[in-house]
Amino acid sequence: MRDKPTYEALERRVRELEISNFELKRAVEPLRESEALFRNLFERHAAVQLFIDPHNGNMIDANGAAEEFYGWTREQLQQMRIQEINILPPEEVTLEMEKARTKQRIYFEFQHRLADGSIRDVEVFSSKIQVKGKDLLHSIIHDITARKQAERTLRESEQSFSQLFESAPVPMAYASDVDGYKKTTWNKAWYHTFGYAREQAEGKSGNDIGLWVNPSDRSRFIETANRQNYVTDFEAPLRRRDGAVRECSIFGRFIDKTGHRLLMAVYLDITNRRRVDREREKLQAQLSQAQKMESVGRLAGGVAHDFNNMLGAILGYTELGMLGVSPTDPTYGTLTDIQKAAQQSANLTRQLLAFARKQTVAPQLLDLNVTVEGMLKMLRRLIGEDIDLEWLPGKDLDPVRMDPSQIEQLLANLCVNARDAIHDTGKITVETGAATVDEKDCIAHVGMVPGEYVLLAVKDNGCGMDAETRTHLFEPFFTTKEVGKGTGLGLATVYGMVKQNNGFIEVHSEPGRGTTVDIYLPRNTAETGRATKTDAAQPTARGHETILLVEDEPMLLDITTKMLERQGYTVRDAATPGEAIRLAREHAGEIHLVMTDVVMPEMNGRDLAKNLLSLYPDLKRLFMSGYTADVIAHHGVLDEGVQFIQKPFSVQTLAVKVREVLDEPIGATRE
Repeated sequence: MRDKPTYEALERRVRELEISNFELKRAVEPLRESEALFRNLFERHAAVQLFIDPHNGNMIDANGAAEEFYGWTREQLQQMRIQEINILPPEEVTLEMEKARTKQRIYFEFQHRLADGSIRDVEVFSSKIQVKGKDLLHSIIHDITARKQAERTLRESEQSFSQLFESAPVPMAYASDVDGYKKTTWNKAWYHTFGYAREQAEGKSGNDIGLWVNPSDRSRFIETANRQNYVTDFEAPLRRRDGAVRECSIFGRFIDKTGHRLLMAVYLDITNRRRVDREREKLQAQLSQAQKMESVGRLAGGVAHDFNNMLGAILGYTELGMLGVSPTDPTYGTLTDIQKAAQQSANLTRQLLAFARKQTVAPQLLDLNVTVEGMLKMLRRLIGEDIDLEWLPGKDLDPVRMDPSQIEQLLANLCVNARDAIHDTGKITVETGAATVDEKDCIAHVGMVPGEYVLLAVKDNGCGMDAETRTHLFEPFFTTKEVGKGTGLGLATVYGMVKQNNGFIEVHSEPGRGTTVDIYLPRNTAETGRATKTDAAQPTARGHETILLVEDEPMLLDITTKMLERQGYTVRDAATPGEAIRLAREHAGEIHLVMTDVVMPEMNGRDLAKNLLSLYPDLKRLFMSGYTADVIAHHGVLDEGVQFIQKPFSVQTLAVKVREVLDEPIGATRE
């Protein structure tokens, strides 16, 4: 019989059990906390998580993110197998499960079906764990649909790039910076252009196959691309397979690829363009035209001065000779022929000056109808016999104030342009009329100014112009004519002349429907009286005044002196400005008029006149010259109040002009 335990023994045993229970609780608590933490992470984690039985594919559990992603409840997912949401055939999914059973961790990429029937690309990270002694897969699923779509797009883009590259109609090539651009891929057009078979050049650099005539050009091309990330219009000679050298313009740009860059190059064969480089010829033609105009202007200024002096002497002596011979005398006929030849030469000089815009412009009151009618014969010769010229003058037009030579040049330019726009036969109409421009017109047409105008219109039934051409119509050097057929300055000159006279131009044209150019010139109602055609050769009263004549050309000085003395004037002649000042100081009486050349050694005519005014405050001034000079004019237009006579001049013209100046009120003439 066993002894009963004592009270002390029982008490000791209880204490031992309490300690053991406490230690057990201490040991279990961390496990419970760990399990709770794991469960919390599983339940609340944003990533889709599943527990899967790898033996049969049953989904043991799913978290909230899985419910949200797949669209089924947790209870529904727990009743399903992984094979039901994986679009792979079940047997393939089973094989993947077997792989998972043999490895601790495994990565999959699948496509999963959602509750709504949509398919998503997913990546699955699975780890093998033990739960209650049973092997399970803890799978974390990420939606990679967007990434997969981007990859598919990239692959399609690369395929498209390859197709476009290969089928491009221009020669192209690319090389990677990975191998220093040594292996080059060429497209079909490149092989065709440079005559290589694919096996002869594929994977080789341009230097390897002798493409670059100057191998250093390839290095410079790559250096330029590296420096600025692109290359434009890099010109270099390249050699074909047959040895022919072609001038090429090469364009390059880098294309970024994963981990490297491709240098893409496009080769344009410009050999033929170099032979017939239309744009360069156009620019060269413009430069030539500008140089020609400048040269002609310089020639006109220099030659016309001396040439007009000679013509002045010839005409003057001839006219004086004719005055001293009877019209029935055979000598009179000879002198008449000499006079005609000299006048024709003078006309040629004026045309040269007009072409170079070196002719002095002296606006005067004009009847536009009378002025145009006087030009019709010349215009008909200009446009030729195959084109009809119709003249439609308006009635009762107010006069305009403009230099007649500008009207002539303006109409000639417009008619030439109209002629060139007509193929074979056609019609040009010149028309005048009155026009009123109001504020409404100005809003619709930029550049118009309200007022009363005289309209000069030139119409043709030629080829017409499109809107783009019309926008450039008055630009200097712009021309649609063939090379050598036009300067591109005609309409620019017309525009300048019209603007100079405070007018404006409107152009109406459409392809195939001809062109109408309307020129609006301000009507002049401030001045009374009607405009005259020309200076009438009316009898002029003889003079008695004293004239100081200054001319550095001896023959012209002599003949002008004789012409003035024949009219009754007392003439003091001087060959230089210095001599003129000396004569003026020594002269005891009054000097009424100084008639001086504009361009002379020592001093120009205007400065001379200013010097003489200090001696003779009431002195009248008359300037003479063979071409325009900024001394008495600005941009060819005579300064207001300046009296001028153009060389060469006749006895009658001189007599009329001198009398006109002398009869002016004192102070009316400006220096």
